[in-house]
Amino acid sequence: MRIARISKAVALGAAAALALSACAANTGTTPSTSAPAATGSEAPAMGGEVRVVEVNPFTSFNTNTANGNVDINSKIAYTMNGSFNYIDKDLNVVKNEKFGTYEVLSQDPLSVKYTVNDGVKWSDGEAVNADDLVFAWAIVSGHFNDSKIDENTGKVTSGTTYFDYAGDTTGMNLTDVPVVGDDNRSVTLNFSKPFADWEISFNPMTPAHVAAKKAGMSTADLTKMLMNTPKGDPAKPVAVNKDLKKVSDFWNTGYDTKSLPTDKDLYLSSGPFIVKDIVPDRSMTLVKNPDYTWGPEPKVDSIVVRYIADSAAQVTALKNGEVDIIAPQASTDTLQQLQALGDTINIEQGQQLAYDHLDLNFTGVFKDSDVREAFMKTVPRQQIVDTVIGKLVPDAKPLDSQIFVPANASYAAAVAANGSTDFNAVDIDGAKKLLKGATPTVRIMYNKENPNRLDAYSLIAESATQAGFKVVDGGLPGNQWGAALGNGTYDASIFGWTSPGVGVSGVPQLFGSKSSSNFSGFKNADADKLMDELVITPDKAKQDELQIQIDTLLWKARYGLPLFQSAGIQAYSSNIGGVQFMPNQTGVWWNFWDWSVNS
Repeated sequence: MRIARISKAVALGAAAALALSACAANTGTTPSTSAPAATGSEAPAMGGEVRVVEVNPFTSFNTNTANGNVDINSKIAYTMNGSFNYIDKDLNVVKNEKFGTYEVLSQDPLSVKYTVNDGVKWSDGEAVNADDLVFAWAIVSGHFNDSKIDENTGKVTSGTTYFDYAGDTTGMNLTDVPVVGDDNRSVTLNFSKPFADWEISFNPMTPAHVAAKKAGMSTADLTKMLMNTPKGDPAKPVAVNKDLKKVSDFWNTGYDTKSLPTDKDLYLSSGPFIVKDIVPDRSMTLVKNPDYTWGPEPKVDSIVVRYIADSAAQVTALKNGEVDIIAPQASTDTLQQLQALGDTINIEQGQQLAYDHLDLNFTGVFKDSDVREAFMKTVPRQQIVDTVIGKLVPDAKPLDSQIFVPANASYAAAVAANGSTDFNAVDIDGAKKLLKGATPTVRIMYNKENPNRLDAYSLIAESATQAGFKVVDGGLPGNQWGAALGNGTYDASIFGWTSPGVGVSGVPQLFGSKSSSNFSGFKNADADKLMDELVITPDKAKQDELQIQIDTLLWKARYGLPLFQSAGIQAYSSNIGGVQFMPNQTGVWWNFWDWSVNS
């Protein structure tokens, strides 16, 4: 058995597109050393099947909506979507020029040309082209939205929000209508201001020709509509564009499914793998796309994904040869169970670009800042850390920033400024004083099949009760908690964010007042202004300064509490090659094309 502990020097960077599960905004990590991948006694063989475990069951072929933006969906999409680039284990942005190219035509003003190579196509044979790029632009830019949001309820009071995009639209909203060229294979995006994350914020998403078909129009008509419809203006909302609404309504929900659709249009692939079969809440089978040549090509013929929430059950499945790769919830018990398997497996450990956190809604019982502060004073963060990861991570301490992690150069400065020291220790008397005899009822939502989240909930509930809070267990099964985020059925939530480790757009995605991923309803005009400035600031030192200010505002508003940075464990059979530790949201999947079954 080989055990590798991956050491890392953490670089600054927030998420550009976040996936729900374990989490981090602006916690980029750069491995400084990495053990070589296991290769077995002989050279890797081509072909074969790799069986990998995921905690959460698949729910959508569209990972870019607020509802579909869950870790498992993102990982499946990663195997199915061709792209201009990807992020490697050292958190470098790697260009994929077999798929296409992008070229900066001008820095000031910023102008970027994206060209898809001839021959790149969807699995139904239709070309990936400028129609798909224009469609992606329409989604990620929020160009047509003219909605106004009520600051208290978070509801739309006038106008329309069309695409329910999970990411932040601030940066891409700086673009004008794309310029199409090269026989409909390229688009040029012209920005009115600099955009820090331009390189990682634009790729084809879902096929334009399918969206057009579902809305009852031709692809050419869809592109024409997107090119000619005026930009939305919340100050001057107009009547709903019925044709655009048909397209966006389909995109928002039409790809959500737990089973394999009978309509093949709903799971087209432009990437290395195509979904062959789904057993709802149990497994998925991916097979190699026979036409794919426009990127790193997989060595194996198929991948079977098993959904196993329980860490001990994952270890047992690996021990029994039922699966080949697992990345279970990190804990001392799990590590000891894996170590007991001996030389049949390889184990890797490292810090993840992820953090667990407690978020408080800004409506209902927590509308009052004093009640939020009172609840935060009851949270036993150090006890949670000791219970959940204390034995696994030496000298583990609570995370004291919503944006940085300890290895970030600006973490200490952020902690010194943000006011987190007010919550270093449990203060039941201080909480009671703020409550003034009240006994508020608080429903906490979390994934009850996740042992770490269950432990955190139990400790929080026990402590908060001492101050007079009536805590209701709102835990949900693993296949339901993600969809419940932001639906108003709870007062507080325990979950996590995970980050790609590059860029800064994840900050407004999580905390921006207009973001669909801002599930708690936090709204702060000063923070919005800082986030607007952040996404147009390429300078890293200035980005740090802005993020420290945003972090301070989050603590001052009593947003909730970061709990701890997540530790990572992955283990795989000794006859599987090419597996390498990756700290970001893609995890073990980051180089799935290198996986091999060794003879």
